[in-house]
Amino acid sequence: MRLLVLGGTGFVGGATVGEAVRRGWSVTVFNRGLHGSPPAGVHLLRGDRTVPDGLAALAGGEWDLVVDTWDGAPRAVRDAARALHGSVGWYGYVSSGSVYAPPFSLGAAEDAPVVAAEPDATGGGYPELKAGGERAAVEVFGDRALLARAGLILGPGEDIGRLPWWLTRIARGGDVLAPGPIDLPVQYVDVRDLAIWLLDRGVAGDGGAYNVVSRTGHATMAELLDACVAATGSAARLRWTAPEPILAAGVEPWNDLPIWIPVGHEYRMLHERAVERAYATGLTCRPAAETVADTWAWLREVGTVPPRAGRPPRQAVGLDPQREAELLASAH
Repeated sequence: MRLLVLGGTGFVGGATVGEAVRRGWSVTVFNRGLHGSPPAGVHLLRGDRTVPDGLAALAGGEWDLVVDTWDGAPRAVRDAARALHGSVGWYGYVSSGSVYAPPFSLGAAEDAPVVAAEPDATGGGYPELKAGGERAAVEVFGDRALLARAGLILGPGEDIGRLPWWLTRIARGGDVLAPGPIDLPVQYVDVRDLAIWLLDRGVAGDGGAYNVVSRTGHATMAELLDACVAATGSAARLRWTAPEPILAAGVEPWNDLPIWIPVGHEYRMLHERAVERAYATGLTCRPAAETVADTWAWLREVGTVPPRAGRPPRQAVGLDPQREAELLASAH
């Protein structure tokens, strides 16, 4: 198979390139050259899709599949899709569950309403950017466009730092503020499982929208944090704390305590999405312990969470140590 990845050196793009190389495919990446390098044997095209004539390097190429991880202006997806319309047979757009419009219903499936967005927009919030990108891909490729609505993505290469923050914090040892309840179900996807599923669907020629994330309860907060303790070999003590005092102290779920979203705080959108369609087409999610251990091994190799590929940095995640100590003292 001949694969083109628009991007290809960031978190999801890098995992997709790595999986395609593992399969022995012919792989091309197109990017601005601002972040990292592709593996040996991968063909590199340079260009900036946000400027006039920035897609010129794609002219004359032919590929079987294209994967696009863009999370900027939808117009860039529209322009790339138009440029590739006669050169590629299938367009895989890595979208997000953030496209769903509130209020969020329990177990929302792919037919739930999405936020209003335009395929030629040049800005907007993250939900609008992804929803506009979806519309742009479908506008050009129709039923040959696949919309992979990923949820929380974890695994080696993570450039936001949610799981790496927990691993680093637990490796430091001592009492760790562990947000409860201890059996809180978590829904996420390992980036490598996302890449495997995405390329399989490209080979099959599938189109349409899919929620690409594990089943609710594939892991719990306790299983994830216990796996962090095991992977790091730390003597850290997880001090499980009810949500109420944590929230009363002004702690921001998801950012101050990554991954954690207590029930009632956008929990349905992030951890209770229907996934039957993706599983019916072969999505398989590896055990949480494997994701955690492999992320720790990668983090020790690279030393720190890498910058996001060619994108502005996002808000830093994780509690300040002094604030964590204060919360532990007041809650226990």
